[in-house]
Amino acid sequence: MASKPLIFFDPHPRNAEMVFTPDVEKELNEISNLVTHFGSRASEELVEDNISDVEIIVGQTSMPKERLDKAKKLKAIINVKCNWEPNIDYIEAHKKGIYVLSAAPAMAPAVAEACVGYAISLSRGTLQNYNKFLKSEEKYGIKGNGKAYSLFNSDVGFIGFGNLAKSLLPLLKPFNCNVSVYDPWLSKEYLESQGVHAVSLDILLSKNKFIFILAGVTSENEGFINKEKLKLIEKDSSIILVSRAEILDFEEFIMLAEQNNYRAAVDVFPEEPVPLNASFRKESNILFTSHVAGAMHFSYKNIREMMMDDIRQILKGMPPTRLQRAEPHQALLRRDR
Repeated sequence: MASKPLIFFDPHPRNAEMVFTPDVEKELNEISNLVTHFGSRASEELVEDNISDVEIIVGQTSMPKERLDKAKKLKAIINVKCNWEPNIDYIEAHKKGIYVLSAAPAMAPAVAEACVGYAISLSRGTLQNYNKFLKSEEKYGIKGNGKAYSLFNSDVGFIGFGNLAKSLLPLLKPFNCNVSVYDPWLSKEYLESQGVHAVSLDILLSKNKFIFILAGVTSENEGFINKEKLKLIEKDSSIILVSRAEILDFEEFIMLAEQNNYRAAVDVFPEEPVPLNASFRKESNILFTSHVAGAMHFSYKNIREMMMDDIRQILKGMPPTRLQRAEPHQALLRRDR
């Protein structure tokens, strides 16, 4: 009787309990020799003990070239977060025919839905009206809503056109938005085939009433939305940051929002958890949420289903069909947490 394939389960602590449910554990034990590690990154000793036999890794295990060379049976590395970890030699994995997969498509619908909510909340001044009501300073009717503006028929800019943007675009169709995109990885012809306008970063920042920052951070674009670029943003626009904080000068971004240069919703931060003494915690005119835009049971259910579908495929000797495959040269640039 053939031995079961070895699956090494080493997910990020924040995601572990949402991905490794009793049903998942039961099936994985039925179809594989399952080795699990929770609470932190797996120790070097534990990884080395299993590296020669492992066929699928689920999690954020470090896989440089020298370790990939030892993993003679490895078929796939599945990241149940939504980014590309910087501790994998993507080019070497690609050469060896090892799939490197991300759960990004599973989270994108929930994040996109949150983006619409953030945009409407900002443009309608919901947070400010809420705070005034708590202080018994509210005004009624148009007197309390005079600075509001609508998402309908508005000019909208996307920075990045990946999973998040592709999930957000159809949600904006009922609002009849004019959508432009800055994404240097994609051709003008491709973007226009998707029904959006390809523009430069400067034009996008200066000509749109709503700007969604949707791009992942790489070694090439880290901090590229700098102080000078932020000052191009049209006065009183609504800026929604949901991808990675490192893509911009975060301190400057917050300062300009505090000074009412634009309205801002922020779901991601340079350091998480955010320090308790962070100065921006005191600001009431910025809509802050604690990296929860995609954190829904619905999203994790999607991750579990996609993950298990692809594990079954891979163990049958077939290619994965649900999770996102890494493009090795682009993934190599990723510098996500």
